[in-house]
Amino acid sequence: MTGILLLDKPCGWTSHDAVAKTRRILSEKKIGHGGTLDPIATGVLPLFVGRATRAVEYFEQADKEYVAGIRLGLVTDTEDVTGEILKDTPCFVDTDEFLTVLGGYVGTWEQTPPMYSAKKIGGKKLYEYARKGLEIDRKPQVINISELELLGGGGRDFVFRVACSKGTYVRSLCAQIGASLGCGAAMTSLKRTRFADFTLDMCVTMEELMGAQVPADFLKSLDTAFLQYPAVTISSEGEKKCRCGADVPSSASSPDIYRVYNENGDFLMIAQADDEGLLRCEKSFFEI
Repeated sequence: MTGILLLDKPCGWTSHDAVAKTRRILSEKKIGHGGTLDPIATGVLPLFVGRATRAVEYFEQADKEYVAGIRLGLVTDTEDVTGEILKDTPCFVDTDEFLTVLGGYVGTWEQTPPMYSAKKIGGKKLYEYARKGLEIDRKPQVINISELELLGGGGRDFVFRVACSKGTYVRSLCAQIGASLGCGAAMTSLKRTRFADFTLDMCVTMEELMGAQVPADFLKSLDTAFLQYPAVTISSEGEKKCRCGADVPSSASSPDIYRVYNENGDFLMIAQADDEGLLRCEKSFFEI
């Protein structure tokens, strides 16, 4: 079984929970996920099934988009409403003032990973240290926020959309917005609406998956992960060379990365073409 399952992760589940449940539903042990989501978060969680796990590395730097809720005046140790409340002071901010501060976070800047996160330092996840009351030095990392849009709300509760790079912590963004407003803030909800080119309307819920007569029908073909690359078909002789790891002549018209198919339309690999159309495999996906 090979393919990509786009799951709308339920609230309260870890990404590991979602993978474990899906393994049981599909009766498939080899499943990996792209882009960890906190238990409070819902939305797009790509699950790579079977040979598709070989594609996970292509999504490690993927941009993402979220819709987040923020409450001003609330400060917690986790930077969201699941944590211990450190301060809760009613704070009512004019919408124009909130918009001004929100817009100031568009661009490239450094963000320090929060202690309650899955980022690993010294072989342990930061939240493992945090749960023991330990504070670990963390290096700020460069992130990029390409879009921020206010979707609604007012007073102390707002909802906004953020399009951002890998490594962006929306919880920390909420806390930073609150700090800029001088009242503090915490994230109240989070839904990932896009992961790379995968969008929420492409996803299946866990309830739909569990209730399906043939759950595997929800799997999308692996090549849908690479539609940004042009396609090329190779001959049966070329396929034999491909399966032996040799370079393959093709009709590729320019040096580029290609989706490579056999004459039956089966997706074989991602390959780099040279000036003469010779394909060199970057990653194979055919069954061995």
